[in-house]
Amino acid sequence: MSSTAGQVIRCKAAVAWEAGKPLVIEEVEVAPPQKMEVRLKILFTSLCHTDVYFWEAKGQNPVFPRILGHEAGGIVESVGEGVTDLVPGDHVLPVFTGECKECAHCKSEESNMCNLLRINTDRGVMIHDEKSRFSINGKPIYHFVGTSTFSEYTVTHVGCVAKINPLAPLDKVCILSCGISTGLGATLNVAKPKKGSSVAVFGLGAVGLAAAEGARIAGASRIIGVDVNSSRFEHAKKFGVTEFVNPKECKKPVQEVIAEMTDGGVDRSVECTGNIDAMISAFECVHDGWGVAVLVGVPHKDAVFKTHPVNLLNERTLKGTFFGNYKPRSDLPSVVEKYMNKELELEKFITHEVPFAEINKAFDYMLKGEGLRCIIRMD
Repeated sequence: MSSTAGQVIRCKAAVAWEAGKPLVIEEVEVAPPQKMEVRLKILFTSLCHTDVYFWEAKGQNPVFPRILGHEAGGIVESVGEGVTDLVPGDHVLPVFTGECKECAHCKSEESNMCNLLRINTDRGVMIHDEKSRFSINGKPIYHFVGTSTFSEYTVTHVGCVAKINPLAPLDKVCILSCGISTGLGATLNVAKPKKGSSVAVFGLGAVGLAAAEGARIAGASRIIGVDVNSSRFEHAKKFGVTEFVNPKECKKPVQEVIAEMTDGGVDRSVECTGNIDAMISAFECVHDGWGVAVLVGVPHKDAVFKTHPVNLLNERTLKGTFFGNYKPRSDLPSVVEKYMNKELELEKFITHEVPFAEINKAFDYMLKGEGLRCIIRMD
């Protein structure tokens, strides 16, 4: 065990004290892991739009002060009671959702939505005792989606940690713990395009480009990128996108435009915006008889999906997915191996890098729509 095992660790963390205000680098105390928990030393983390959304606190229960962050790579520092499959020194990816391996969902080959550990954005404490492991001068600082990776050390449930190949560069594979795996898995695990098929991807942000990357890996011959921002089109070519459609420039509904381009519709579509109109278009643009549309984006809570039932009766399939249908502990190690085998390219998703002290720059980049993923170096 490490020399710090069982002790409180004092380290730096970027604390969100209130909604929309710059994070503040503070010295925090991180308590030892309790039953079925692990304490991690975070080496690299990256910023995802979900962090920004909950930092802005628009449309959900605000929980502050809080340590955000959920895309990261690190090393196990110590383990709590009952943890048997991780030891100090293991290289890991913490994940915002989990895999207890005991519930009905975990035992099912079809689901990754663990009853115990699926994402809970309102919870700011650990499941074991409903207390935070972070504090400043004795006052609790709340957790975020069970990970809180904007801290040099963090505590997570063992079920939210994927043990990976120690040779994998953590500054690259850290981005697999959320958005990239979500888009990649939506294509490879859910849409499952055949070699030579056509795929439409709605939304060319990081998740959408990961979906396009999945289509490229699967051998799709046509990958149609759909986005209202035409400046994204050139960069998307690096991810296998072959054609582009901007709905704002279309004189008819984009699903009709795509159907005309593809002699009746694409074989598969993946929707990565959360915009309800894009969701409907993604479904209605797939070919009757065999077309499959997969919804990835999270819609507004009041949004309603409307389409004519005949679209379903004509043998189009509509599916949803969560985290690309990957089980975090069981499946993420194999996604890392796709990168190690040069089957999956991650470098092209990483557009910026900043030291931990300049973490607010990462927020600036994302708010300005600049780049895809910004790596934050914790050293």
